[in-house]
Amino acid sequence: MASQQNTPYYPVDSGDVHQDGLPVDPLRSYTDNPSPTYERPQDPPFDPDGFSANDLVHDGVVRPRFLGHATGGARGSFASSFGVQSTLNDADNSSSVYALNPLVNRDSGRYSSVPYQDDPHDSDLAAGSVSSGTRNKYLEEKRDTYAPPNKSKRKMIIVAIVVGVAVAAIGIVVALYFTVIKKNGKTSDALGNNNNNGNGNGNNNPNNGNGNNNNTTNNILKSGGNGSTIHLDNGTTIIYSNPFGGTWYWDPDDPFNNNAQAQSWTPPLNQSFKWGTDRIFGVNLGGWLVTEPFMYVLHSPSLYQKYQNAATPAVDEWTLSQNMAADTASGGLNQLANHYSTFITEEDFAEIAGAGLNFLRIPIPWWAIEVRGDEPFLPRVCWTYFLKAIQWARKYGLRINVDLHAVPGSQNGWNHSGRLGNVNFLLGPMGYANAQRALDYIRVIAEFISQPQYSDVVVMFGVLNEPLGSPLIGAAQLEGFYKAVYDTVREASGLGEGKGPVISYHEGFQGLGHYSGFMANADRIALDWHPYICFGSQSSNPITSYATTPCTTWGQTINQSMTNFGMTAAGEFSNAVTDCGLFLNNVGEGTRYEGTYTTGGPYPSQGSCTTWTDWQSWDQTMKQGTLQFALASMDALQNWFFWTWKIGPSSVSGQVESPGWSYQLGLANGWMPTDPRQASGVCGNTSPWSPPLQPWQTGGSGAGSNIQSSTLQWPPTSISSGGLLAALPSYTPTGTIVTLPGPTFTDYSSSTVKVDVGNGWENPSDSRSMYVTISGCSYLDPWCGPTATAPPVCKGTSKKRAYPPPPGVTPRP
Repeated sequence: MASQQNTPYYPVDSGDVHQDGLPVDPLRSYTDNPSPTYERPQDPPFDPDGFSANDLVHDGVVRPRFLGHATGGARGSFASSFGVQSTLNDADNSSSVYALNPLVNRDSGRYSSVPYQDDPHDSDLAAGSVSSGTRNKYLEEKRDTYAPPNKSKRKMIIVAIVVGVAVAAIGIVVALYFTVIKKNGKTSDALGNNNNNGNGNGNNNPNNGNGNNNNTTNNILKSGGNGSTIHLDNGTTIIYSNPFGGTWYWDPDDPFNNNAQAQSWTPPLNQSFKWGTDRIFGVNLGGWLVTEPFMYVLHSPSLYQKYQNAATPAVDEWTLSQNMAADTASGGLNQLANHYSTFITEEDFAEIAGAGLNFLRIPIPWWAIEVRGDEPFLPRVCWTYFLKAIQWARKYGLRINVDLHAVPGSQNGWNHSGRLGNVNFLLGPMGYANAQRALDYIRVIAEFISQPQYSDVVVMFGVLNEPLGSPLIGAAQLEGFYKAVYDTVREASGLGEGKGPVISYHEGFQGLGHYSGFMANADRIALDWHPYICFGSQSSNPITSYATTPCTTWGQTINQSMTNFGMTAAGEFSNAVTDCGLFLNNVGEGTRYEGTYTTGGPYPSQGSCTTWTDWQSWDQTMKQGTLQFALASMDALQNWFFWTWKIGPSSVSGQVESPGWSYQLGLANGWMPTDPRQASGVCGNTSPWSPPLQPWQTGGSGAGSNIQSSTLQWPPTSISSGGLLAALPSYTPTGTIVTLPGPTFTDYSSSTVKVDVGNGWENPSDSRSMYVTISGCSYLDPWCGPTATAPPVCKGTSKKRAYPPPPGVTPRP
């Protein structure tokens, strides 16, 4: 836990000395390199919140824990369906002028802003202040500055002051009336107080005890910590609960400010995340912008249950969209917009940071960009909510891994790919054309998130969720596509740290070991692994029997991948040890556990799923066993994203039917850790991977040069179930480039703030047109399946795209 020992300290003068006796440098501005952090001496070793001495700094870097030898391999993921301290409020209840903050609690690493108080709202201006004698030093300077004038001039000066104050007061009242009261129809309930000027200078000292700041936008707070009042963008307020030193920041007049920090151990957004050293404690926002049947929504009736008995039951977002479009009485396809606006809200982001989590993995589909042909999806609307996600993540200091969860033709045939059924990505007669189109959508997303307005928040890009590389697509075809993706993303972003996202590749169910040495020297690539144990053979053993299963099954695998490949993270895992859960295996499918699953098998019944789904009846043993499994999983995986943050209740039972998959539900009921750092050491530390990563793996020296990729070919000469590429349909790069629009920011007085949100395209030299159908040629349906017969090869006349640019999407300038 390196960042727990590395607590930022912001001194004033170069001669200052840290509480621990270490010299410190002057405070640096936002435009300088970030202020350094200092490691406190570890003699004797401290042990806050149960951390052991094994958490100590080793060779200047805190060692992650891990792990012993593995005794088995992880099961392949079938994702959603198959085929630390005290709050110290009292210490913080003051404002800071000079930010000379003494250490209040050595074990927690928290610094108080007790010195130098000059806030009329503070109840005790003397307590803890740096003073001269018994007088407050800062107030003394004020008294000296505003000493009484000579008696001969005193009366005249007093009259002048009174007149001036009266005139100023009248002006202020008039201005406030027309700019705040008149426009908003209401007044604010809080006055912000903070010495942070909101200009992005990187100074993270926002708290004055209530989390209030000196900055205001019409008397709305701009920043705060634990216990502060937050104005949400829906007009309501909440009290921020974050006991981990996190600070939120939002100034609508400066919407790209990156001062926020999720927790004290996580770098603020205006500082680099140290891959391999800083830890990813993440959660997925599954079921939000890509719907899945088993996740439902928070309003009744739920999306999928409503159409379960339709002529064509809703089993994926394709059939859900068709049913919704026909259901005009309920709002038609726009019902999805209601889902987007209610299932995940800003308050979820605040809760996620307050739960000690620092990363979000957000699945998005290709229809966030456009739709073509008969694709029934609601186009582009979910993109506007992804923009909200970026804004909310920035506000609470969270980083985003954007995950392309669905591509044309389907990369795995599962419901979360958009359409349940066949694999038509890099497989079958339309496999290459669908891959061309997917590569374009990856390019559009990469160009957007590589813009400087977004690159510090969206720092990772999962380019393809769970492709069936093994056994269907094939290793050579998938890895050739991955090399093409790398070239595409890096053309958009450039090379080196801070230049666009880390590129995250799912291992395609080929195993992490398959990628040993893959694309060595490539700039900032990572492996994505989804270890689940619930989609294979089932057992009626109690949850307590799984206490060390993640340690022995996953730990050594991760260690080896970190050594032999580089940055490796678990993009998905859950607390489920059985496949119990309504619709978990698709709508209308049963479960392996109860012996009713209709695909594969046979699966002998292990009993009733009620034991695993009726969480209201779980006793303390069940909850503690689930918590132990969660902690072991987190410790073994090191860098992880739990699937998922939230499961909505069933519209039939009114209850969450898949409790092993909801982080939020586990937090509320005691089977998820209130501090993810509690997982450290659960598995032991017999064979740790030691940071740091190689320089080129983090965007340093050598990144992007002499990439070992000579065996990776794109386009491939042939694809499975399709044959030679020369005989297959393909698209031509003659279409209009589609760009993604940026957000529109509105301040509290309802006037549009004019800020540069980017044009959606980071690299203007990236000017190749998009892949579209060749005019005059016929094509198979993109979901035709691998056994369809390809039409005769057609060169056609590639003069214009077959589909017009979708309305409302900004063309590239």
